[in-house]
Amino acid sequence: MSLATPAIIPEVSILAPANDEAENLPEFVRQAGEALLPLPYACELIVVNDGSEDRSATVLRDLAATHPFLRVVTHRSRRGIADALKSAAETARGRVLVFYPADLQYHPADIPGLLAPILAGEADIVTGAKQGRYDKRFVSWVYNVLCRWLFGVRVTDLNSVKAFRREVMDAIPSRPDWHRFMVVIAAAQGFRLAERPVPLHPRRAGRSKFGLSRIPVGVLDLLSVWFQLRFGRKPMLFFGVSGAVLCLLGFAVGVYALIERYVYGVGFRPILNLIMLLVLAGLILFGFGFVGELVAGTLEETRALRREVEQLRADRPSER
Repeated sequence: MSLATPAIIPEVSILAPANDEAENLPEFVRQAGEALLPLPYACELIVVNDGSEDRSATVLRDLAATHPFLRVVTHRSRRGIADALKSAAETARGRVLVFYPADLQYHPADIPGLLAPILAGEADIVTGAKQGRYDKRFVSWVYNVLCRWLFGVRVTDLNSVKAFRREVMDAIPSRPDWHRFMVVIAAAQGFRLAERPVPLHPRRAGRSKFGLSRIPVGVLDLLSVWFQLRFGRKPMLFFGVSGAVLCLLGFAVGVYALIERYVYGVGFRPILNLIMLLVLAGLILFGFGFVGELVAGTLEETRALRREVEQLRADRPSER
């Protein structure tokens, strides 16, 4: 099977975000062509120029002119990997998508290994487990341990290259940096998971776009995703229980204050302040719970309308 062209519909689309990777792009495209050409199914490569300030735009234009299987999407400013994947997925024609950065730390020759479980019908999403030495290994280990503990997803590496069915991408909220949580969100929605080892190579050129400043952002995103998955559809379960606990504590402290005042004749004004704080905080949390239920109901209606629109689009015959 030849590589995809405008006239050949691909089975697989490789989504490759690139930011200031002009030195790596020619070799990446060359390796991708060599790796994908022998496969028994057609593949296309979609590179997203995510606001690059180097020669990436010129390099990609020249590469696209000589490689028909390459398609280019351009962002005028850097929008991040999550938006890059979304833009690439909207352009992609394949039913199976592969997230594969263009920095050559992962070689395209390993793509068929990620695709095998999906094409065999054994999995809906396959994540790569990084093999070899790499920077920030401890940070990655902490992140993966926290994810396994919070979400119960038993895979080694959640933040690596991935292959997945298009339905998985459609189910992931398009939030900044939430591509890191694609595996846990997919698992929560019932998609089947698999993992395959993928060698990680040193950078040939360019520099990493991720620094230590991303750690606190990643932790906050982790908590946000956990809350959304655990309480997103039933927010009152979190806010209502928390509010009830605080109100009960306020009541208990109030009983203690009455005993202190009328049995032992001792008054302690800060206890009154504590009672007011606990009760007010509990009532406020209850209020958040009611508002959250209204928002959750609106989101469910929006999802239902979106499904109806997608079904109508699927049922309507294509117009030429």
